[in-house]
Amino acid sequence: MIEITQSFKPILALACPASAAVLIMMSSRRPNLRESWTLIGSAAQFLIILSMTPAIFAGHTIECYLFTMFSKVQFGFKVDAFGLLFAITASSLWILVSIYSMGYMRSLHEHAQTRYYFCFALAILGAIGVALSGNLVTMYIFYEILTVSTYPLVAHEQSPEALFAGRKYLAYLLTSGVFFLAAIVFTYSMAGTTDFNPRGILASTSWSKSALIILLILFILGFMKAAYIPCQSWLPTAMVAPTPVSALLHAVAVVKAGVFGIVRIVCYIYGIDLMDELGLGVMLASFAALTMIGASLFAIAQDNLKRRLAYSTISQLSYVIFGVALLTPMGITGAMIHIPFHGFMKITLFLCAGSILVSSGKKNISEMAGIGQTMPVTMLAFTVGAIGMCGAPPTAGFISKWFLVWGTLQAENLIFLGVILISSLLDIVYFFPIIYTAFFGKLRGAESNLNPLNGVQEAPLSMVIPLTITALFSVIFCFPNPATNLILQLAKIAIR
Repeated sequence: MIEITQSFKPILALACPASAAVLIMMSSRRPNLRESWTLIGSAAQFLIILSMTPAIFAGHTIECYLFTMFSKVQFGFKVDAFGLLFAITASSLWILVSIYSMGYMRSLHEHAQTRYYFCFALAILGAIGVALSGNLVTMYIFYEILTVSTYPLVAHEQSPEALFAGRKYLAYLLTSGVFFLAAIVFTYSMAGTTDFNPRGILASTSWSKSALIILLILFILGFMKAAYIPCQSWLPTAMVAPTPVSALLHAVAVVKAGVFGIVRIVCYIYGIDLMDELGLGVMLASFAALTMIGASLFAIAQDNLKRRLAYSTISQLSYVIFGVALLTPMGITGAMIHIPFHGFMKITLFLCAGSILVSSGKKNISEMAGIGQTMPVTMLAFTVGAIGMCGAPPTAGFISKWFLVWGTLQAENLIFLGVILISSLLDIVYFFPIIYTAFFGKLRGAESNLNPLNGVQEAPLSMVIPLTITALFSVIFCFPNPATNLILQLAKIAIR
């Protein structure tokens, strides 16, 4: 039986980005102090969240409810193993992206830097709130905070292209919020509660199969942040944002919140047994498989590096939906651990893309021939991230895809096994040319002063160090060590 521990630590974890946001605004005319608040807030939040792991490992659930909103629905937080896994991922990456942002924003002399750091802190507040929420209503509130706070980041450049991307972003995600709210009302009318339960809360209801299918569709539409096909176009469009924002969207918060929410619905609202009984697992896995293959095909056609990475994210995060839809222990484990593993690998790729932009001004893959010779550290880190996306050793991607492969075998579904293998092959097809071009490609004018890469060197250390760390962890997670054991243990506890 799970024991309940009352603690204010979830509130303290959320207070860190909230306080940092206020202090950032107050320090707008003192850049060093403003950025110090970002670092202090991110480090403090990570330590507070990490301090909750002993209680979770001991089989406890941490609760902190503040007030009752209406019958059987309270505003508050319930920290379980799965929520803690997402929270640790987001909070740890916030530290590294904060350091990176300092070098990026200053090197490009970006405007409105105070607004940037302020909104970034609020976005992390939303992501951590989603991770630690105790029920659907609390999750919805933080889900919408995440949407609204990231809009100014997407539209940061304030160019016509950026403003269009921001409006498109807001249109998609606010629309998804309407579906999410409708699903919450529907769930409450069915079950009389919206609390997350490891066995689900809908199994004991007497509603028809068709009603439960409609509800699942509402939830899927409500978590449009997952950027699945055909609701994916907002994500590549949003790549006009500064690179650290792209990293936030892909690796830290936004799309991660979408797939996190879908896993919550499958495991903690429906429950594995009910999903299996209704045959919804096969339906959801087929839907995810379409996105895995389709997004990879779109990625192959992209010359812009960030857009190719965007379509890669769409494909890769559908692995999470795919894994949990298998409804097998290995599949669900693979889905859960792919959230942190993908986070570190994908953020490495985006940080490398930003470093290339700062140092050379290059955005397109066709312009990057030979850049691996002038920026070897950055491109080696990129290679590590790319290998991870393909699911090859010695990277974390190999571990999560290994679990997913075994999940398909547990489900006795060879078609789904074929989908994973084909998708991984397509990953190689669109990542290998980038690596080959960077290290072995020959640029016109390479022997003359017309060489566009003359004078190009590594980005500032504040940018190179974070991407090196994330690349190292992308490899470290492939081997037994305390960090890997922490992630695997949390996933193991979550599926009990």
